[in-house]
Amino acid sequence: MTALRELRDSRELLVNLTMREVRGKYKRTVLGQGWSLLNPLASIAIFSLVFGFLLKAGPPKGDPSGLDYFGLWLACGLLPWAFFSGAVLGGMQALIVNANLVKKVYFPRELLIGSTVFSFVVTFLTELVVLTLLLLAFGGRPLLWLPGVVLATVLLTVFALGLALLLAIANVYFRDTGHLVALVFQFWFYLTPVVYPGELVDSTVAARGGLSVAGYEIPVSELYSLNPMERFVSVFRALLYDNRWPRWEDWTGAALSAAIALVVGFALFRRFGKRLVEEL
Repeated sequence: MTALRELRDSRELLVNLTMREVRGKYKRTVLGQGWSLLNPLASIAIFSLVFGFLLKAGPPKGDPSGLDYFGLWLACGLLPWAFFSGAVLGGMQALIVNANLVKKVYFPRELLIGSTVFSFVVTFLTELVVLTLLLLAFGGRPLLWLPGVVLATVLLTVFALGLALLLAIANVYFRDTGHLVALVFQFWFYLTPVVYPGELVDSTVAARGGLSVAGYEIPVSELYSLNPMERFVSVFRALLYDNRWPRWEDWTGAALSAAIALVVGFALFRRFGKRLVEEL
């Protein structure tokens, strides 16, 4: 409770640090915050060309929206993933990047990670506004579901913040953490239904009769559903692309993932954060 009161009293500092991160992200660039839109647009264009045009990967039509545009379907999953990965990887480096500040003056160190994560929230909200306008232009009806999108964004932010707190403290003690996590995120991206529909996993497993190793049957579908980002991507796609309320299993999985990540990340950060100055 003392730690929570300390964070509550430092909310003005958190806002200032967040705005510093937002302003400094594209400092001295010609386009400025425009890069926050160009980068995801470039990724969407590349994946649409490879998976949508060359490989003919056709996701199911939006139900009940009726949308049938691979680029929009891809954006509804890619933008949340890009926000999540950027927030976690950026927050993981926050203590190292601000080592001089940590050594000079005392303040709750969690604010550095929080400000980095929240700066990505600002960018993500801008991207969601643009995506919503595009969905409206192509016949979607996402406006009714924006309250659900806000709730999903809050849960994803909490999940990213919890992982960032955990990895930030690990990165101080073990500098190989950054390299290892970068590799993990590459695998994690393709284990999440961002560029392919999640139903493809179930149909592939059913067609091939499952997967067995050394005589043991591996429950691929069950293990796949344990991926927290699979839940988050499903929630965002259901709200934005399908224009329907997501399944309660997806909401529950997303909420539990966010709560566990924040509690574990905050507890370990407080536990091992006492020697930050010495380790930095």
